[in-house]
Amino acid sequence: MTIKIYGDPGSGSLRRVTTAAQVMGIEIEHVMVDLFKGESQTAEFKSNFNPHGLTPVLVDGEVILYEAAAINLYLANKANSSLVGTTSEERFEVLQWMFWSGEQWRVFATALFDERVGKTVMGLQKNETIIEFAEGKLRVAAKVLDQHLEGRKFIVGQTLTLADIDIAGPFSQIDRSRPPLREFPNLMAWHDNLLQSVPAWAETKRVVDHRIDSFLSSVGVTL
Repeated sequence: MTIKIYGDPGSGSLRRVTTAAQVMGIEIEHVMVDLFKGESQTAEFKSNFNPHGLTPVLVDGEVILYEAAAINLYLANKANSSLVGTTSEERFEVLQWMFWSGEQWRVFATALFDERVGKTVMGLQKNETIIEFAEGKLRVAAKVLDQHLEGRKFIVGQTLTLADIDIAGPFSQIDRSRPPLREFPNLMAWHDNLLQSVPAWAETKRVVDHRIDSFLSSVGVTL
């Protein structure tokens, strides 16, 4: 039975899952959930898949799982993949950085996207206090990453892991939500290496860009 992944191709969170699945050679069936039409906010979707009305969601037989990080760990376990690390120590370090990403990193990138992209599309006034707060938090976290990445090509060990995929998420919207990541040279070099050395990450970038840019064009929005 093919694993189904519900989500919108413009989502950086879905991108993390589709990238990981491609790297691991796992066949998935993408089921479109149009976030711009509010399809994840219906009572049916919330009841059947995710009570928060968010994507992506994995359906594998009777297993229903949401949160991209959890989905990627599930897929890695299913495939016995080295994306979770090759030693016990690496596995815990991968988990450390994935948890760190959720607590210190991606949540603030999402806030910038909501303010600079979401509110522009909806014709609402941006909250500059939220923007300033989110940028400040991202700078603090990016400084930690930049120092960690000195002399490194990957977050953990010598090869790609789920930590890289998880932390790379905010780069999906870097030109639209404008997080202050370009201020950190080691961080930018690390991400450039991902685009060059991980074909799935480069491919999914094109998918995200096409989806978001096409939508913005269709509603006459220029960021």
